[in-house]
Amino acid sequence: MTKLLLKLFVRNQQDTNHPKVRSAVGVLSGVTGVICNILLFAMKLAVGTISGSVAITADAMNNLSDATSAIVTLVGFKLAEKPADEDHPYGHARYEYLSGLAVAALIIVIGFELAKSSVGKILNPTEVLFDLPVCIVLLGSVAVKLWLCLFNRKLGRMVESKTLLATAADSRNDVISTGAVFIAGVLGTATGWKLDGYMGLGVALFILYSGAMLARETISPLLGENASPELRGFIVEVLRSQPEVLGYHDLMVHDYGPGQRFASVHVEMDQRLDALVCHELIDNLERKCLNQHNVHLVIHYDPVAIGDETQDRLFHMVQSILKEQDERISIHDFRMVKGEGHTNLIFDIALPSDLMSQRKQIKKQMDVRLAELEQGTLYTVVTFDIAAFN
Repeated sequence: MTKLLLKLFVRNQQDTNHPKVRSAVGVLSGVTGVICNILLFAMKLAVGTISGSVAITADAMNNLSDATSAIVTLVGFKLAEKPADEDHPYGHARYEYLSGLAVAALIIVIGFELAKSSVGKILNPTEVLFDLPVCIVLLGSVAVKLWLCLFNRKLGRMVESKTLLATAADSRNDVISTGAVFIAGVLGTATGWKLDGYMGLGVALFILYSGAMLARETISPLLGENASPELRGFIVEVLRSQPEVLGYHDLMVHDYGPGQRFASVHVEMDQRLDALVCHELIDNLERKCLNQHNVHLVIHYDPVAIGDETQDRLFHMVQSILKEQDERISIHDFRMVKGEGHTNLIFDIALPSDLMSQRKQIKKQMDVRLAELEQGTLYTVVTFDIAAFN
């Protein structure tokens, strides 16, 4: 069914990085979600009202929130498709994240309202009619939601969309909550226990939890989370494909929404290579990264001295001294400037975030150790970096 819908409504579906393909996939998910959830809401509201079950009514309202969420997702994907303009030169792709945040807010509000209704039903329990039509509606809902879960998961993985994957997770949660309502109805009918209010409260709490998790997933990229290991790996793979690149560091990725990622990195090359040759090689790497992974990469060229025995010895000495303090510390951009009375060692130290507050102490211990080994002839000029970028 999913393949058929993709074939009918998404052109050039193989080109998943293209904004129009992402938009078409988002629209397909949104329209499908709206239709399915509106039908489920209408059926559950009818049987919930007739049977007097607050749990089924709560589940119906959950489907209504899902329909609203699908509309917001649809609008978000369409807005994200807008091209860059003078006021937003990086495009509008973050609308997809904002739509996910709006969905999370709607889910949380509805969860609170359902919790209030369920507490009222616990305090004032009433009889619940649980017959064959109710069973058919609930089991049908489980089947539809299970399909929606698999459908959105496939689309989400296809275009690497956190919003669609969150929608898939929400459908999975609905399978669990509707299943719980069904079990409560069966047990209540068999035993006479009045579980409806408690189950309604359970569904409401589950909805609140889902909304909170969705909010966390969508807020994180807006706050500037680190690039995924997969994306960083793709960029590094491009850099390593060029033999003249001796090393790289300070890889920073800025996410302006799916399909709008910008990155910068420093690459080390032999200083004896012609500058024009290095410039051409770097241009080729930037172009390759854009064509293969849709990442706008800017590369800074760092010339390094190769074959200087004194510099190599000092590099390994400094590295060894720092490793004694913490194995996670690394150095880069190491160069040596000789003077008449002393030698300057200029380099960057990459520290894990939990060690950044100890910068002065780490440098002081390193300088003391260097003075012991080289009789005070070395001066260090250090810049500290965050290890997450290296």
